[in-house]
Amino acid sequence: MRTPVLVLAGIVCLAATYGWVNSARHRYRLVRRIDMETAPDAYTLAWSNFRKEAHSASLYGLLALVAFLTAFADVEVLFALVAIPAMVSTVWARNGLREARMARQRIDIERRAQEALDQEELAPKAWAARLAPEELPEYSGFEVGKVYQAGTGLMAGDFFDVFKAAPTRLAVVIGDVAGHGIESSITAFQAKYLLRTFLAQFRDPAQALEELNRQMASVDRSEEFISLVVLVFDTEAESLRYASAGHPATFLWHEREVRPLRSTGPLLMLDPQGSYFSREIPLERDDMALMYTDGLAEARNGEDLFGEERIGDALRRNPGIAPDVLCKQLLDAANDFNKGIIEDDVAILAIRKT
Repeated sequence: MRTPVLVLAGIVCLAATYGWVNSARHRYRLVRRIDMETAPDAYTLAWSNFRKEAHSASLYGLLALVAFLTAFADVEVLFALVAIPAMVSTVWARNGLREARMARQRIDIERRAQEALDQEELAPKAWAARLAPEELPEYSGFEVGKVYQAGTGLMAGDFFDVFKAAPTRLAVVIGDVAGHGIESSITAFQAKYLLRTFLAQFRDPAQALEELNRQMASVDRSEEFISLVVLVFDTEAESLRYASAGHPATFLWHEREVRPLRSTGPLLMLDPQGSYFSREIPLERDDMALMYTDGLAEARNGEDLFGEERIGDALRRNPGIAPDVLCKQLLDAANDFNKGIIEDDVAILAIRKT
C-alpha cells in the first residue's frame, strides 16, 4: 500500500512542479521587460514574484523526486532534501515584510491615480449640471421645457437659466461661450451668476447686459466672447421684454404667428463700451418662446446646415405642443439630420405663458 501512495503523491507533486515552472517562466519574461533604473519598485516586486514561484517549482520537484525514490528504494533519509528549499524560504522571508509594504504602497498609488481619473471624468458633468441643470423649479403661470446635449469637447460652454428676478418678473436666459475647455466653462459660470445679480438690479434686460459686458470685458480674455439672449416675462405688466447679445434668433409664437427675435447688440466681451437695447412685446396666454444655442442651427448634413428655418418651422407646425416635447423633437431632428450626435454642445429652452 505504501508504494502506490508514494507514487500517487509523486505524480501530484510532479504536476504541481510543471505548473509552477510555467508560471515562473512567464514571471521571468515580465522581469526582463521592466527597467530596474526607471521602475525599481515594479522590478523588485516582479523579481520577488518570480523568485517565489521558482521556489515553489523547486520544492514540488524535490518532493516528487523524493516520493518516487522512497517508493522504490525505501530511502527515507531523502526527505531531508526538502530542508534545502525550506532553508532558502527562511532566508527570503526576511524581505517579505518589505515587499509586502511595497505592494501596499503600489496599490495605494494606483488607487489614488484612479480616484484622480474618476474626478477628471466627473468634473465636466459637475460643471454641466451647474451651467445647464437637469431639473428646473416650476413657476406658476408658465410651462418650461429644456434639453441639453454635451458635445465632444471636454467641458461645456453652453448654459441656461430660469429664475425669478422679482416677484412679478421671470427671467429666462440662454447663452454660449466661444471655444471649449475649462476657461470657457468658468466664463460661462461667471456670466450666468453675474447676470442673475444684474437682472435683479435692472428692470431693463439691456441695462443688465451692458453691465455684464463691462464687468466681463474688464478682465483680459482676448480670445473669448459670449452670445446670450435674455427674456423677461412681466406678469404685472403682461409683457415680454427681451435683449440679445449677438445670439441666434429666438422664435416667439405670438398673435397666431411665429416671429424671430433678433440680436439687439454685439457679442459680449468684444467691446467694454458696447451698447444694447431691448424690445417689449405684449404677453398673451399661450404665447411661447423657443431659445437655443448655435450647436442646434449649425448641425450639418454634408454642406447643408440644419438652420434657423427648420427651427422656426418646428414651432410653426404645432404651436400648441408641450414645451418639453418640442425641445426633445428638435434635438432628435437635428441629430438625425447630422447623421449622429452633434459634435457641439446644444441647449434648447421653450417657455409658454399659461
